[in-house]
Amino acid sequence: MTRTRDDDACPGALTVHQAADGALVRVRLPGGMITPAQLTALAEVAEQLGSPAMELTSRGNIQIRALTDTGAVAAALSDAGLLPSPTHERARNIVASPLSGRSGGIVDIRPMVAELDQAIQADPALAGLPGRFWFSLDDGRGDVSGIDADAGVHALDDGSCALLLAGRDTGVRLDPSEAVDTLTRVARRFVDIRGKAWRINELDDHAVLLHGMTVAAPAGATWPPTVKPPVGWIEQRDALVTLGAAVPLGVLQARVAHFLAAIESPLVITPWRSVLVCDVSEGAADTSLRVLAPMGLVFDENSPWLRVSACTGSPGCAKSTADVRADAADAVDAPTETHRHFVGCERACGSPPAGDVLVATEDGYRLRITPP
Repeated sequence: MTRTRDDDACPGALTVHQAADGALVRVRLPGGMITPAQLTALAEVAEQLGSPAMELTSRGNIQIRALTDTGAVAAALSDAGLLPSPTHERARNIVASPLSGRSGGIVDIRPMVAELDQAIQADPALAGLPGRFWFSLDDGRGDVSGIDADAGVHALDDGSCALLLAGRDTGVRLDPSEAVDTLTRVARRFVDIRGKAWRINELDDHAVLLHGMTVAAPAGATWPPTVKPPVGWIEQRDALVTLGAAVPLGVLQARVAHFLAAIESPLVITPWRSVLVCDVSEGAADTSLRVLAPMGLVFDENSPWLRVSACTGSPGCAKSTADVRADAADAVDAPTETHRHFVGCERACGSPPAGDVLVATEDGYRLRITPP
């Protein structure tokens, strides 16, 4: 399936989207990684220049809505180090295993995130990547390989990496040192041949992107999608603690963000619209839990909030026919085993890779059926 629109309306920090409630910017966070100072800067932007209700996205980014002075926003983001390349800011779409290097996984993927981000910014051709094209770096646990990124690598037990296109193993095997060069090479080829396609799965033939590469293993393998974030008290291999906080409906209030930043530990925004507070001592983690839990963050892995999500809906989105967030919040009182994603129109923004997508209509909600 190829899109018919020529223009890429995917928002960025500089490519502002005019929503029903005002200007919206989306700040890319490669690997979801953000410092306490940067989160504080975003919270201040949201409080002073827009809506204090910041939105976490399914690619580990942060959106701020209802902005009144986009020039001041851009300046604040630049000062915080969140806009390192004006030409490539929408191309820095990198999702990585959020707990990598701290708990579980085969390899620490974090250095590869930084290397890939720098390689993207250094390549003029990659400024032409559509804003929806994204990369995945999975440390072997399989948490992000199942979200169908355009190009990715998956660490294997034998020390190599599998090259993935559109969420499928291509059969190409790479030394980890080759991963970044290979991913950027695939992305350059996509820019050259994409036509009106915005994603690799919209191409008629993926094989052209593998030109010159050796297929050394069976192709076609996929990984099951992960739909729940890591939450609660997570012990790291260095005896420190990561606190996994689910954010109901992905809406992080600026006031809460200030408290998260005040812990003064590295933070990760996950593809499941949650926050990890990393490298915390046990004492500080215990104190932080007591402070954060009453603010609405969820640390219980069995909470029904982990099985419901929603797009922005009304009144923020002009295309929506309902206040889907309110309806999703009401649905928490009637939990199901299946994840439910409430959307206000057929575009079904932010839909997870598994579960039921419920589309608002004038007569209630209907189950969205996608083609096989």
